[in-house]
Amino acid sequence: MADWKRAIRRVLYPAYEARVVKFLPTDRLPKHVGVMLDGNRRWAKAVGADTAHGHRAGAANIEPLLGWCEEVGIEVVTLWLLSTDNLNRPAAELEPLMTIIEDAVASLADQKRWRLHPVGALDLLPAATARRLKESEDATREVDGMLVNVAVGYGGRREIADAVRSLLLEHAEKGTSLEDLAHDIDVDSISEHLYTKGQPDPDLVIRTSGEQRLGGFLLWQSAKSEFYFCEAFWPDFRRVDFLRAIRAYAERERRFGA
Repeated sequence: MADWKRAIRRVLYPAYEARVVKFLPTDRLPKHVGVMLDGNRRWAKAVGADTAHGHRAGAANIEPLLGWCEEVGIEVVTLWLLSTDNLNRPAAELEPLMTIIEDAVASLADQKRWRLHPVGALDLLPAATARRLKESEDATREVDGMLVNVAVGYGGRREIADAVRSLLLEHAEKGTSLEDLAHDIDVDSISEHLYTKGQPDPDLVIRTSGEQRLGGFLLWQSAKSEFYFCEAFWPDFRRVDFLRAIRAYAERERRFGA
């Protein structure tokens, strides 16, 4: 992009963003936002860098996003950093990516601004990664701030399977018969065993990079969510992009099937 275009944007965008924030209807803003941080590798390729550089650039954009969320009063954010499918990537990419994720989450924890909660199949992760994620959760357990779900080794189908497994084990310990369990099981009983149990479902799910699919993100929880797809790769996702997503959500009429 030409330098003169960048200069114009630096001048105009803050005024535009301030106007968007000013006119956001406070009674129609989402309380829980899920974000699929997609496009790090394609961004790296576009700028002529290696994959690890793309992941580091993506990690650097997480803290600004959380600040934007705080600004508009969001209470819960779920960040999808690594899927169960991503665990099949070559070790040469996966090992540095794990370190980048560990360091990014630890950096968020060090600030004591947000309450971190890992969600995902931690048993599939390297022991060191799982340990550092749990340490970040423990370090922020008493923080009175926005709840941030960190989805690492996360897959929606795996989550539902884990929830059902947990439900069955719970009732096995109680001695519940299969007949009684089959009679009593319902949507709420499964929801109580999800990784996000006790949390509100996401009102809005944002996906970057131009892809328009869920890919397994919060399959159970997003049944009634609104979706916003942004063309920008995640490292290029800006405050103005976020505010446009929030504005688009606020302008929608949510019918919930009615």
